[in-house]
Amino acid sequence: MKQKVAFIGLGVMGYPMAGHLAAAGHQVSVYNRSSAKAERWLTEYAGQCVATPREAAQQAEIIFICVGNDEDLREIMLGEQGVLAGISPEKIVVDHTTTSAKVAKEMAAECEALGVSFYDAPVSGGQIGAQKGLLTIMLGGDEGHFVKVKAVTNAYAKFSQLLGPVGSGQLAKMMNQICIAGIVQGLAEALQFGQNAGLDCQAVIDVISKGAAQSWQMENRSATMLQQRYDFGFAVDWMRKDLDIALQEAKNNGSSLPLTALVDQFYADVQKLGGNRWDTSSLLARL
Repeated sequence: MKQKVAFIGLGVMGYPMAGHLAAAGHQVSVYNRSSAKAERWLTEYAGQCVATPREAAQQAEIIFICVGNDEDLREIMLGEQGVLAGISPEKIVVDHTTTSAKVAKEMAAECEALGVSFYDAPVSGGQIGAQKGLLTIMLGGDEGHFVKVKAVTNAYAKFSQLLGPVGSGQLAKMMNQICIAGIVQGLAEALQFGQNAGLDCQAVIDVISKGAAQSWQMENRSATMLQQRYDFGFAVDWMRKDLDIALQEAKNNGSSLPLTALVDQFYADVQKLGGNRWDTSSLLARL
């Protein structure tokens, strides 16, 4: 069933995600703080541009959000021209922003008071996954509207899973980023080791990627790491934001994340090299 939806935030992830919704036949309204980007989106896809998040919420049954951080989400949701200023009962808000679990619960409480359902729904798969419509979505929220939400997000997701109450999606995304940090550092160290040993690293990767060392990072980033290409993918600045959220949550729940804390500092070194917008695989550049 086609839905009237709104998509707020047309960054490197949101732009193609909103495009997939339009391509799937949904009625899409888009909002972006930079109106020029929204207007450019309209030259590529069918839909309409709205002037405020409030207007987006007025026109849609499901409102998707994909912005930068906790404060961006609060502004989009709670501002004078925010989503909640224009929303009505029975509508659904799906937040794809990677945030703290705390702000997800705050927004859910604000929505519940208005009779609105809220799902925290961070994604994994990066810019390429968004462009190809192959994202993985981790959701927190009630079961009531999950099937309806999933039917729409299937336009840009290969897999979606409801993991528990609001906040569960964000906690799962923290686990995701913790795993990635360690894997990328291990891959960077292995490639440096191979280069220093005089090996043909690409040939070695072709072999070990068939065994237990295989990972998405190895399959998709090892070749570009060897070419010292870091001008794509998920930026170091955003990874540090995500790892900071995970490290703060770890303090709250008593978890020990020594490897994550170390790799976070390695990313700080990459930033000092000017790599703020480099892809997260740029840990090799530091070495």
